[in-house]
Amino acid sequence: MAESRTLNPRTPVVIGVGQSVDRIDSPSYKTWSVSDVAAAAAEAAFENTTRAAAVRSAVGAIGAVRTFEDTGRPSPFGKTANFPRSITRRLNIDPGYALWTKAGGNTPQDMMIEFSQRIYEGEFEVALLCGAEGISTVRNAQAQGKSLDFAENPGGQVEDRGAGLEEIRDVVLSRHGVLGAPISYALAENARRRRLGLSKQDYAARMGRLFEPFARVAAANPYSSWAVPAFSAAALLEPGKSNRWIADPYPLRLVARDQVNQGAAVIVASLAAARAMGIPEENFVYLHGYAKAAEKRLLARPDIGASPTAHATVRAALKGADTTVDDIALFDFYSCFPIAVANVVLDELALKEDDPRGFTVTGGLPFFGGPGNNYSMHGVAEMVGRLRRQPGKKGFVGANGGTLGKYSAGVYSTQPRDWTVQPSSDLQSALDAVPSVTIDERHTGPVTVETYTVVHAKTGPQYAVAIGKNTVGARVIARTPEGDTKAALRVHDTDFLDRRIDVVATGDINVFQVA
Repeated sequence: MAESRTLNPRTPVVIGVGQSVDRIDSPSYKTWSVSDVAAAAAEAAFENTTRAAAVRSAVGAIGAVRTFEDTGRPSPFGKTANFPRSITRRLNIDPGYALWTKAGGNTPQDMMIEFSQRIYEGEFEVALLCGAEGISTVRNAQAQGKSLDFAENPGGQVEDRGAGLEEIRDVVLSRHGVLGAPISYALAENARRRRLGLSKQDYAARMGRLFEPFARVAAANPYSSWAVPAFSAAALLEPGKSNRWIADPYPLRLVARDQVNQGAAVIVASLAAARAMGIPEENFVYLHGYAKAAEKRLLARPDIGASPTAHATVRAALKGADTTVDDIALFDFYSCFPIAVANVVLDELALKEDDPRGFTVTGGLPFFGGPGNNYSMHGVAEMVGRLRRQPGKKGFVGANGGTLGKYSAGVYSTQPRDWTVQPSSDLQSALDAVPSVTIDERHTGPVTVETYTVVHAKTGPQYAVAIGKNTVGARVIARTPEGDTKAALRVHDTDFLDRRIDVVATGDINVFQVA
């Protein structure tokens, strides 16, 4: 490993991190807009560098993670027309370049890779990467009948890459009622259960054991979005008024919490610029290894309950860092739902549920909070702080987007290391070369169920969705008839895996009955 004085001066280093939270139940609640929340995190990152004035004046680029309200969610009180520039205006800086990312929980780690490379190539010296969500304030104001005005147009240059929803949405899934992450992830979760050959009860127990330590970490984290209890595994699984069913096999406490006001920021600089500004070298954190890739659409995957893309990305990032999972001291895995963690931790890395290192440094999306696409910026920010307190140790951040659809990974350490270019093009080509499953969009005939879920409202089960193979091996999706809540309840009360169902193409969807 190189000494810091022998490194390429273009090597990118993390020099500052910051987080913010504006809890609606706090005496100091400020009713911040999402831009205010992001700016507060950025201010904290400037202070964290120990050379705030110098760093502030040196920022040449900002990258801002796309918010949920710019990803199709309603914005009843208006919104900014240029999120990155609304942040810089609050910071009183005017960098020459601003990027507004696509949607996806992978984007914070993707930005770490992209801006590190661009710094290495000499395009920038210092870049501010940040994001936030303010959903909790919006919902709270609506519930209280209050009116807020968050509309603004700061103007200024921005490279707006668009939401990229065409990369996430699937019209066939949508027509059959797969309209949100809990539903699509529930389908993946039950497909994984089928592969493992577990009963509903045994699989639920595993999900509870996996997430119980996350709740404990979140309960001790001052940046958590709410005063989260340290839930036991049993409390996570027990359905009730405060833990209602969302989509089988998920009660509410196993689902990412989007009602948050949270922000996070990371400042990256060239080694030369960091030294010129007088940043203490013991605060430098290096990105040793990294990779990113995208998965096939859900219905086309050979195994709906797995993401080979995540597996390959993790392996590539560890290889790029010249390390193994045994050498990693700290982890933060994207944890919107249990399978997002289990797919990597248990299925690929073969770690135990009770690994003493734990799998999160924040507390995870259901407990710490799921600030939209920006969660893993919190993961990086928290990881950097912990690694500074454990010099020379390595930390792994895994960021997931879509329904196990994209994965971006990084290995971080204070141990000095030259930046190396680690392209993911060959990785992506190998994944793309795997044959997709044929999809039969309009099918009449028998289907063997590979996975299913039941979608619930507060009043109870509403409808069931099943995915399976027909007699020639093509994949079929179907749902119970509109309004037939009794059928949905029957599916909820049984185990539908490997059932043979009779599907009828009806209009532009496939329908199945439940005897």
